[in-house]
Amino acid sequence: MKIHPLITTTEALTELCDRLAKADFVTVDTEFMRENTYWPELCLVQIADDKEAAAIDPLAPGIDLKPLLDLMCDNEDVLKIFHAGGQDVEIIYNLTGKTPHPIFDTQIAMMAVSQSEQIGYSNLVESWLGLSIDKGARFTDWSRRPLTERQIEYAIGDVTHLSKIFPKLLKRLIKTGRGAWLDIEMEKLADPDNYRADMETVWQKIRAPSRNPAVLGRLKALAAWREREAMDKNIPRGRIMRDETLADIASHPPRDQADLAKVRGLSSGWKENDIGRRLMQVIADAKPLTEAEMPPKTPRGAPLGKEGALVADLLKLLLKIRSREIDIAARLLARTDDLELLAAGQRKNLAILEGWRFDQFGRDALELVEGKLAFAVVNGKLKMAHIDNIADRDDAAAEVAEVVVHIDE
Repeated sequence: MKIHPLITTTEALTELCDRLAKADFVTVDTEFMRENTYWPELCLVQIADDKEAAAIDPLAPGIDLKPLLDLMCDNEDVLKIFHAGGQDVEIIYNLTGKTPHPIFDTQIAMMAVSQSEQIGYSNLVESWLGLSIDKGARFTDWSRRPLTERQIEYAIGDVTHLSKIFPKLLKRLIKTGRGAWLDIEMEKLADPDNYRADMETVWQKIRAPSRNPAVLGRLKALAAWREREAMDKNIPRGRIMRDETLADIASHPPRDQADLAKVRGLSSGWKENDIGRRLMQVIADAKPLTEAEMPPKTPRGAPLGKEGALVADLLKLLLKIRSREIDIAARLLARTDDLELLAAGQRKNLAILEGWRFDQFGRDALELVEGKLAFAVVNGKLKMAHIDNIADRDDAAAEVAEVVVHIDE
């Protein structure tokens, strides 16, 4: 494979992208910094096909990334391959308002063909290529210039290894017949809504202090205000105000700006500065949530009670059994939150009750909570069995020890 020198000009980038536009696939990775900013700062882009690879310096004076971004977002003939690519996709979305498409994520694909839970890149390379990754440059400051040869070599390795792994992984995926499952998951990854800051829903990521409509209305307004402040200043939202402080103010709003000096987590300057005045105006303008806006009474992570927790534990056991049986990562098949909601009685808007997940797991999960499914120990292995099948089983099968769990009794 040909490795190009670091690309620092628009001309060289255009020539590279013109060639890659004819490839069946490209592997992509990015290096960025976001510790001190709201928007991640793109510092390096690595890209390869099966013939050539290069690193691109987006910080080079005068370079225009349009040829690369067009390849990522407007060329439907080239498959874009990432590993754990959520943050890479987010960066491209921030630059273009679009996401790479079509897209393939090797971390998600590994979850569909094995029981690997979110396998890291170094482990992926070791398992498929038998190589150990030099992690010496892993925590480097990618914004500093000039980049060393070691840094560039390390960065390019991320895409050259991936270009060798992808064809092997694709063959295994084809053998499993799970390509349709992956198509659905990849479309979710490429959905622009995942990366768009929604001021109407950002408050839902904060631990709600109560179910009081007035409190939640202030929480919603404050969260949207903090997000806008962080965007405008390009600093992490936590630098404006931590979640705990924001929730405390929503629950116990100060009567006037001077009281902000008494709020834990705020400096005394808030009692007289402009940001403090803007905060007080947000509190004054906040409206209680309407009934339609209120979160469900059984939010994710809510306590289930003793019986509900037992049902959730049985569902988790069922998930382990099914994951082992069909050789798929449990995390891809079902999320713990969904299992707890199912145990609590929810039947709508659960991923496990839709599409391929319902066929592979959700149907059995429903039958378990409805008392139609049991666990059986067969030849020393725990398996699932329907109650009717167990009742009809021949008593001569003395080697089978059955443990039947009835949920509805």
